[in-house]
Amino acid sequence: MTHFRLPLLAAGALLLGGCASLSADGGMNDVSRLTAERIGQPAALARDGANNDQQVQLLLAQPLTADSAVRIALMNSPALKASFAELGASEADLVQAGRLRNPSLSFGRIRGGGETEIDRGIMFDIAGLLTLPARSRIEAGRFEQAKLQAAAQAVQLAGDTRRAWFTAVAAAQSAAFAEQVQAAAEASSELAAQMAKAGNWSKLDQARERAFHQEAVTQLARARHEALASREQLVRLLGLSSEQQSFTLPDRLPDLPPQPQEMNNAEAQALAQRLDVLAARRDTEATADALGLTRATGFINVFDAGYANKSTSGKPRENGYQVSLELPLFDWGGAKVARAQAQYMQAVHRTADTALRARSDVRVAYSAYRTTYDIARHYRDEVVPLRKQISDEVLLRYNGMLASVFELLTDAREQLASVNTAIDTQRDFWIAETQLQGAINGGGNNDTRNAR
Repeated sequence: MTHFRLPLLAAGALLLGGCASLSADGGMNDVSRLTAERIGQPAALARDGANNDQQVQLLLAQPLTADSAVRIALMNSPALKASFAELGASEADLVQAGRLRNPSLSFGRIRGGGETEIDRGIMFDIAGLLTLPARSRIEAGRFEQAKLQAAAQAVQLAGDTRRAWFTAVAAAQSAAFAEQVQAAAEASSELAAQMAKAGNWSKLDQARERAFHQEAVTQLARARHEALASREQLVRLLGLSSEQQSFTLPDRLPDLPPQPQEMNNAEAQALAQRLDVLAARRDTEATADALGLTRATGFINVFDAGYANKSTSGKPRENGYQVSLELPLFDWGGAKVARAQAQYMQAVHRTADTALRARSDVRVAYSAYRTTYDIARHYRDEVVPLRKQISDEVLLRYNGMLASVFELLTDAREQLASVNTAIDTQRDFWIAETQLQGAINGGGNNDTRNAR
């Protein structure tokens, strides 16, 4: 029975290797946890499509907030669902790595000289059996890396959605102010025309009022287009159909926080939490394991063994085993090892570069955050109140017949312009705040060069 031990052991290993199977959640539980730790909301594929649509409709029935917009995007975005599908492919590779190559069967029949000879054999991949733990460990690392990349896509989508929401709200608010500016310019132009007919207004002053009115009309058209384009960008990120686009946005942006947050240990936090940094580290670890496997199989990577059976007419059946071994006569595996070493060093340097960029992203993002906060607060606390004070003084002069109606209209236009600029600065702050959070927790795709 000793000659049966090798094939029996191989067959048992084959059965054990075939036990690997796909998980019930496909890795989404880990992705959801990673996402929730960074943005406070989980990301997961909905099992019940009807329930998912119902939740989206409930959120859209209320005025859309930044948080509810992010929640809808995480549930409904087709782009995110496509990236999650890649996670399933990675898990399939992991399961495949835990299974042995199928055994090969051989059968031969030879007749001649009044005799018939039949050969039978079954071969098992012994090299694959020996390297199965290493291959499974490598693919497990790749699967963990795929989870990090999927979570990074979710965090990136959340950041893009928040930026689009702030931009859309600010654009709608600016369009509303542009309508007020246009109305003031129209009234001023009509009044100028009437006074010109009465001989109380020069042609030069009338032309100036008409020019301002035409500019206000152009600015209003641009503001309305910007509001529409910003809203459409938000619709795309939310993955909404044409029947779901009648949602309501707030009339104004959120107020500034009382105090800006301090940087503290943001750089260290980014190195510990940023998903692209963690993914790069996983890639380096997996590449290191692959290098060890390449070195182990660089000399011999084909080794098959199995059971053999032979029967000849008029003779007793013969049993035994056979071994197939690759002879390293032409390829000693040096090139494969050198390639694996180069790939490992590439992964090491890529990880160092990712960490370097992460620290730089945080510094730039925090600078934009503090700058936009200071500018927005300056407009809120200094510029807008000062414009209001000037308007009050002009109104007093007008009531005392010390200022003309055109001075009053001109001052009203200037006050509206300062308020519109204050809206832009407030929008830039909230976008910069989103960029900062993305630089600390995200996947490294945030553009921190500009606040917007």
